[in-house]
Amino acid sequence: MIDERKNLDQLVDEAERIGVVGSPSSTGEMALDILAGAVSKKLVGELALFRYLQDGRSHYALGQITEVTLRNVWHEDPTMRSLIRQRGRIDAVSERQDTHLGGMIISAVFSADANGYRPSILGTVPATGTPIHLANDDVLTELLSPYRDQLFYLGNVYGSRPLLPLWFKHFDTGPQGAGEAYHLGIFGKTGSGKSVLAKMILLAYARYPKMAILVIDPQGEFAKEARGEAVPGEFRLPMKEALHRLGKPTKVYSVRDLVLDRWDLFAQILYESSFFEQLSIPKGENRQLAADTLADRLQRAKITLKDLHSRASFQRAWDLLGDENVQKVFYRTESSRIRFQSMYGHADRNFFYTAYWLPVTQLFREDRAGAQKVEGLLYGLFDPAQERRHLVVVDLSVEQIAQGAGDVNALPLFGGEQPQAEGTPLFWNDTIQALVIKRLLEGVRVSAEGTYKQNRSLNTLVLMDEAHRLAPREEPENEERKAVRAILIDAARTTRKYGVGWMFISQTLSSLHREILEQLRIFFFGFGLGMGAEFKALGELVGGRSKALDLYQLFRDPHSSFDVASREYSFMTIGPVSPLSFAGTPLFFNAFNTVAGFLEANRLEVS
Repeated sequence: MIDERKNLDQLVDEAERIGVVGSPSSTGEMALDILAGAVSKKLVGELALFRYLQDGRSHYALGQITEVTLRNVWHEDPTMRSLIRQRGRIDAVSERQDTHLGGMIISAVFSADANGYRPSILGTVPATGTPIHLANDDVLTELLSPYRDQLFYLGNVYGSRPLLPLWFKHFDTGPQGAGEAYHLGIFGKTGSGKSVLAKMILLAYARYPKMAILVIDPQGEFAKEARGEAVPGEFRLPMKEALHRLGKPTKVYSVRDLVLDRWDLFAQILYESSFFEQLSIPKGENRQLAADTLADRLQRAKITLKDLHSRASFQRAWDLLGDENVQKVFYRTESSRIRFQSMYGHADRNFFYTAYWLPVTQLFREDRAGAQKVEGLLYGLFDPAQERRHLVVVDLSVEQIAQGAGDVNALPLFGGEQPQAEGTPLFWNDTIQALVIKRLLEGVRVSAEGTYKQNRSLNTLVLMDEAHRLAPREEPENEERKAVRAILIDAARTTRKYGVGWMFISQTLSSLHREILEQLRIFFFGFGLGMGAEFKALGELVGGRSKALDLYQLFRDPHSSFDVASREYSFMTIGPVSPLSFAGTPLFFNAFNTVAGFLEANRLEVS
């Protein structure tokens, strides 16, 4: 180990020296006296390090430079200012007497001992004049050599060349395991690069064969990537090829592939559809009673969910609605029942079957090609006996609902051939999407609780895109969305101990429910949170580190660049996501803006 330590010392000595420890300095923040040869260099954001002795051992402290200030005491003198106002500069004073001072927040400290380099703390302040060097890839590689296999890279140190080492550990015990689950949050304005960053992080977790990943995808972007389809934007990760390279089995399910498996879901979806509206029952208590009653009577009649699409099931439902005793459940007054009976009597049951019944009941049909029940999907995902657990993407976008849908008017009439699932449009809207998401979330929670009772960790990451829509801070008007929000809040509180971590992607901080924010351990903040309520929320999470916030506000809008090649997708990260940030201080990096750079850094090259 002595030779290795000398090797690191040699690398540090060879690294570019930019300054020395100045005064005043503390264990919280170091002052830098910047050398004359470095004053013209870009230093803000650079990762710097210095070597010092503590308890008789060599220690190496690293941190990012958050600001550079200029002082010239002669220029601050009132008499000199009067002369400068007249002459513009004074050769004997201007520039020559300038001093450049830097601020550096220490994010990690390593001590050298017989077992290598171990995490430590800055327990003392090194002497003034202690050299400060710029960190480079060689120094970081040597310093973190024991953890080389665990490192993953999302980009370079902010405004600099070295790769910023990060680690994403699985949620179980054992090699490269964190021993518990983490919740992650990725925030940024549209176009800040948060979706691409989330896909990179998914690949980091996909390296672990025993880790399951579930992506609930309301917009369909992740599903397209996993299928290998083209998505808008200049940065297209070859997700399908990279996952294959990692040996991660991947399945993508659209709504047409899902089989819903709860009677309460049928009642709620039928309530949302136009079925009862066309029979003069508007949304409200009466329609809810009608939907619940019909579902209950069909269930009592031994009709199964998977057979609801059949003509026999529809005929049974139609006959039930014609029963006056059933009508009395949802219409108590005789005048209302007469109006309903009039609409019912004049209704075209063939049209009702094809236009309103089938689009709802097809969601529960099991004999569709490649269809999978929600319960079976989750069981297969969470099965611990699998050598390689899956990454499953559930595509809940409106776009894929229409794919394969035929013309309603062209469907066979009552008594003709049975319409095929591929030719029947499914009933879908935001409320139905919320109901399906609720079913998935409930399934995750039940599975996690069951696994915990067996003294096992579920070791699963669940990604939620558009989290600000699913768990808003303000009370949703829709009951289904209220239920989704409640489940997400409860999951953020409780599932971590079960081995289930959540990754929330959101365009805003201030509109995401506070209790979810409080449960997050790892944050990534992209461009667009620097003003108003967003900046206030950001300040609360960063903990009042004003220098870090000042550096964050220097982020540029990626789309303000002159061309695609010069775009910078900058992020600030907080939490136990890097071996260089175990002190909990923010780190800053620019995400890769080329696919080749990301794949090469993480040894994910695909043919």
